[in-house]
Amino acid sequence: MASQPVRIFAEQAGRPVVMGRRGAVSSGHPLASLAGLEILQRGGSAADAAVAVAAALNVVEPHMSGLGGDLFALVYEASTGRVYAVNGTGPAPRTATLDRFAQGIPERGPLSASVPGALSGWIVMLERWGRLDLASVLGPAIRLAAEGFPVSHNLSAYLQAYRPLLSQFDTSARIFLPGGEVPRPGQVLIQRDLARTFELLARDGHEAFYRGPVGREIARACTATGGLLDEGSLIAFRAEVVEPLSVSYRGYQVFAPPPNSSAHVLLQELLMFSCFEPAHYRPLTAELIHLMVEIKKLAFADREAYNGDPRFAGPLPEFLLSPQYAHRRVALIDPERARAEVMAGTEQDGDTTYFAVADREGNVVSVTASINMAFGSGFVAGSTGILLNNRMTYWHLDLGHPNALEPGKRVRHTISPALVLGDEWALAIGTPGSDGQVQTLFQVLVHVLDYGFPLQPAIELPRWRSFARGHESNWPHGERDELQVEGRMPNQTIEGLQARGHRVVRLGKWGPIGSCQAVLVDRAAGVFQAAADPRSDAYALAW
Repeated sequence: MASQPVRIFAEQAGRPVVMGRRGAVSSGHPLASLAGLEILQRGGSAADAAVAVAAALNVVEPHMSGLGGDLFALVYEASTGRVYAVNGTGPAPRTATLDRFAQGIPERGPLSASVPGALSGWIVMLERWGRLDLASVLGPAIRLAAEGFPVSHNLSAYLQAYRPLLSQFDTSARIFLPGGEVPRPGQVLIQRDLARTFELLARDGHEAFYRGPVGREIARACTATGGLLDEGSLIAFRAEVVEPLSVSYRGYQVFAPPPNSSAHVLLQELLMFSCFEPAHYRPLTAELIHLMVEIKKLAFADREAYNGDPRFAGPLPEFLLSPQYAHRRVALIDPERARAEVMAGTEQDGDTTYFAVADREGNVVSVTASINMAFGSGFVAGSTGILLNNRMTYWHLDLGHPNALEPGKRVRHTISPALVLGDEWALAIGTPGSDGQVQTLFQVLVHVLDYGFPLQPAIELPRWRSFARGHESNWPHGERDELQVEGRMPNQTIEGLQARGHRVVRLGKWGPIGSCQAVLVDRAAGVFQAAADPRSDAYALAW
């Protein structure tokens, strides 16, 4: 990383970088981070702790991720220096056809749910890199669900905002609106059905969810209320370990999951930015943000044209991640004017959560998990306590598109964890935020790798998020054309962006735009660093 930090921002950071000698965890909630740390202290691996964090987040951050959703993970194996990707994203149900959704895909309810892949992803990580059994790593989540936890101010606000959605389904209202009321901050929320489900999984694992009593109850509840998620769709699924994508960026190696993830967008953004000299720009200036926004637009146009389930649409074209293509694309950028329309190039030419864990051997796990929008489908599947995703809303319904709906096909995901390797360090980093994920990570990584910011100040800097017509993941695409900026962004920067033709929308001081977490292993010093975003309930721990 750059050798000279920008000290003025380091002094102004709201939180410290957390450091330790034996391991570190950063996640979207302090109780989930504590669950991961407990597993590390019991001798568990980074993979064991990651599953413990994921399960605990299902309980304490139910609106973001859980058993009813999906995940992508990156695993750095310290003993070999290799990086692996885990694809734990489920496909469309076997009867989900274009004809079935001729009138469109509902945004919420059981019909919006695809096959949940998260549990299978957990199992794959434990089988490959775990040291403890499933019952051990699910222990903290079982306690949190059975005994309850204090509702945070953030979760209470989400429950209030989504009360109308949760009220539509008796199974959801009974859990999240006890007595018909929104739990107040500090009130203890108990999820007994979810605790029983975790206990079944602790005993019988993958089979219980996809072929056993949990899967049968999910299928019964969905099909009884008009959904397509049946037993046959669940039985056919298994997460898999796949090769990650990677690019070289100014001497660092940056890894991301392959499609059906959209994480290649981040790699393209970095490759295009590497065509410029960072010393010519200052952080948080209109010149730098304009350049990065225009780069983002070019990468998103390519995603729209080329990204789909590789089992159906073929692999991502290799030229997209070549330096030569990056140079051709940035030649289209006008440094003084925002582009209103951006087309894909050619070879010739919510809600989500993130967490990272590192163990004492230096193994690192970087995970982004999601049920899509806040509270997903809004539908708790029968007596399981599992809130199902609404990932079906990302399907395109035009036959020729690479992300067109087909039974058994995986939808294009915005889930985009990242992992960066230097000569003597490894950095796991990610954020929730749907299409904003690769934009937030682009900003934080540029500030860390190019401008030398420490992790915590880089995460706390004011952010932007760009919306462009035709580039959103949801289908039909939104027509928004605006650049959101957090209210702490300098006025001079905002005026400079407006002068270049950006439709700037100023948000609150802390957005929110994303919630970035990061863990860094400094092998030379034998030190672990962790940082967590103050925009959410996120918390970092090390020991």
